[in-house]
Amino acid sequence: MSPLDWAVMIGTLASIVAFGLWKSRGTKTVGEYLLANRTMPWYAMGLSIMATQAGAVTFISTTGQSYVDGMRFVQFYFGLPIAMVILCIAVVPIFHRTRVFTAYEYLEQRFDAKTRALASIIFLIQRGLGAGITIYAPAIALSVIFTWDDRITVVLIGLTVIFYTATGGIPAVTWTDVVQMSVIFCGLILALVMVFRLLPAGVSPMDAVYLAGSAGKLNVVDTHFDWNNRYTLWSGLIGGAFLALAYFGCDQSQVQRYLTGKSIAQSKLSLLFNAMAKVPMQFFILFVGAMVFVVYQFIAPPMLFQPHAMDVLRHTSGFEAVSQDYESAFAQRKAAAYAILEARRTRDRVALARDKSDYADAQKHLLAARGRGIALYEKAANLAGFNDANYVFLTFVTHYLPVGVIGLIIAVIFSAAMSASSGEVNSLATVTVIDIYKRHVRPIASDRHYLLVSRLATVFWGLYAMLFAQYARTLGSLIEAVNMIGSLFYGTLLGVFTLAFFFKRVRGTGAFWGMLCGEAAILLVARFTKVTFLWYNVIGAFVVVIASLAIQYGRGRFRRDVAPSA
Repeated sequence: MSPLDWAVMIGTLASIVAFGLWKSRGTKTVGEYLLANRTMPWYAMGLSIMATQAGAVTFISTTGQSYVDGMRFVQFYFGLPIAMVILCIAVVPIFHRTRVFTAYEYLEQRFDAKTRALASIIFLIQRGLGAGITIYAPAIALSVIFTWDDRITVVLIGLTVIFYTATGGIPAVTWTDVVQMSVIFCGLILALVMVFRLLPAGVSPMDAVYLAGSAGKLNVVDTHFDWNNRYTLWSGLIGGAFLALAYFGCDQSQVQRYLTGKSIAQSKLSLLFNAMAKVPMQFFILFVGAMVFVVYQFIAPPMLFQPHAMDVLRHTSGFEAVSQDYESAFAQRKAAAYAILEARRTRDRVALARDKSDYADAQKHLLAARGRGIALYEKAANLAGFNDANYVFLTFVTHYLPVGVIGLIIAVIFSAAMSASSGEVNSLATVTVIDIYKRHVRPIASDRHYLLVSRLATVFWGLYAMLFAQYARTLGSLIEAVNMIGSLFYGTLLGVFTLAFFFKRVRGTGAFWGMLCGEAAILLVARFTKVTFLWYNVIGAFVVVIASLAIQYGRGRFRRDVAPSA
């Protein structure tokens, strides 16, 4: 990067962290450190919730996902508004009235200590793994720009997150998120403007949209029902709704955000804000990826987007022949793209149909040549399953955007990474201290002691995330990996909270064993079937409820009197 890009990036990040620490000054109690003394306004909570979701994974991987697979991934979020409304009605009031620090604290009030402990452990496992992926995402950015080892970047981001999260707690995290989301929105808009400016002369934004549609990249809605298809209208509305219910209703990284609210109404507003803004934001990010694809119709994309892999490939026997085929297919595709736009302008339907067929053939030849290049690289590197979708957007940014803008976009990616990572690490520390340490290790101690342990737990989980990040490089598309990992556990959590809220006669033993049955069902489905991961949440939740009811009935304790509920 240029000196200006460095200045923009460092200045932006330093200002964001400084603002968060300034807003969190005077944090001296556990209540302030973990829940900001429940004083947060709705807009701060809403932006923090969105920032915790919109990590660097979103900006790096979602754009690449759109480049490779089109915009159908947006269907993943169709169930989110439904989930937010349900949570506002059924969940937020209960959590606020019971004055809990964590979602799992409520499970002991409703069931028993072992159910709370099991739910806490499940959360710690899945969110700890997810935090590693979140920290790894920006490592891709610097590996592309500086050819640094991504482990260096993991350490830099991890230590920064640990510093301001351990120092300022949830107030620092939340107010930092507010500024970060503002920077993110500006960066996204600027990225799209720059993409349109890179279109060749004579190709308008509407031409770009038409060409993206012709290439199948604007496949926003798929109405076919298929258990094995990850992204359809039905998997999004049903599976996505269950995932969102579990994520926002059972995952402490999200619950903790709206537990900081001044009132029930303020917390509800924060969730409704996300219900209205999340789908348009994801649509916009995916649209940027589709437009990047269009730009690469006229500018030759690299055969492999990962720089190191491309360097290895260039020195591999057989590369020259594959490269010639790739360049020839690109030239054919480029000519066909221009021909499609010309036929569209002249409204020549016969020519348009012919040109689209030529384009499809050229695209197949291009992908075939790229596939041969990938095979050569995998053989040379002695690995399998190469996936460079996470490098598409960053390669585009670093090669074609102007000086200064590159620094801002990289700052956006780092801001997003820090937002998500800090929120996850903070929630992991909260559950560790409140649900494990204070409940089972040292129930009676001073507030100062618990504050110290909270900071130490923050440091521990930050280091844990940095360690697991070393494994994330093997997971392919990060946006899919983070949601797949969550889906292995969220169904179980959703099931037990469904029991807590709506099945008042179920007791702790039934809920505990129901959770174990639900988790076993999810793992078996994931291991032995091809059912897509969005349905894991539905399956797990239903198995937990049905198994708990069966166990409760079998124990002969399905009494008419209901369990007390706070």
